[in-house]
Amino acid sequence: MTATPLLTLNNGVTLPALGFGVFQSAPDETVTAVETALATGYRHIDTAAVYFNEREVGEAIRRSGIDRSEVFIETKVWVSDYGYEQTLHAFDKSAGKLGVDQIDLLILHQPMPVAFERTIASYKALETLLADGKVRSIGVSNFTAEHLETLLDRTEIVPAVNQIELHPYFTQRDARHVATQHGILTQAWSPIGGVTFYPDTIGWGATNRTSTLTEPVILGIAEAHGKTAAQVMLAWHLHQGRSAIPKSVKPERIAENFDVFDIALSTDELSALDALDKGVRNGPAPEAVTPENSNWTIPEA
Repeated sequence: MTATPLLTLNNGVTLPALGFGVFQSAPDETVTAVETALATGYRHIDTAAVYFNEREVGEAIRRSGIDRSEVFIETKVWVSDYGYEQTLHAFDKSAGKLGVDQIDLLILHQPMPVAFERTIASYKALETLLADGKVRSIGVSNFTAEHLETLLDRTEIVPAVNQIELHPYFTQRDARHVATQHGILTQAWSPIGGVTFYPDTIGWGATNRTSTLTEPVILGIAEAHGKTAAQVMLAWHLHQGRSAIPKSVKPERIAENFDVFDIALSTDELSALDALDKGVRNGPAPEAVTPENSNWTIPEA
């Protein structure tokens, strides 16, 4: 078993660069998937309140027999729990379901620009939770460069992480640039472009998608290294100092996505992957997430 490289966040906390995601994993599949991931070697699990499987993530970690201190747990506050007091309570709900006293990384799931005052209030609650020792680090997700700059102007603590859609077809250069300027780690969801080939079940994403898995440039690099297209994309993220969160419930895919640390991509290969950027978002645009269309109730612990 190979250990995942560690990345150091701007407050000194370290996290495994390669995490395991459970977005769209049904509760009855999540325990087995997370147990498999932990047995494979993953030590960073990424979930969210709105995935409705935090309880199963916690159960899998306990069943694994791995000490809690060895597993980095990341979860997200959903927009229906935005607001200062609401976000303080959102921590209680997530921690209760996960079965932990402290969460390693707690982030806001969306910037929700149409109600950004609530977003700011929620982030200030994260600052309080950090000061109180209830979380080890705080961050955001799906923030653009503009959202990051506005947040930084109005809050005290620089986010440790911005988790965004990021794959060779959508590289978010502006958001990554602002993050680098302020010492914010960029973390990739859909790191192998899953959002480019999975159905858009919510109706927020792009249409006429083209799958990254059939991209000739990626397939050519994969063939040269004796690896798969997915493995090459994960190596691309790791080479460029990002955190990446692949997901699967299939044991063979879980193992495949972890077998990437021996891939040495050349400068030319990295540049070729960078050049694939289409500048087209496939997941929901930040402005598409509003209090009206995203008011899903997050159950109590």
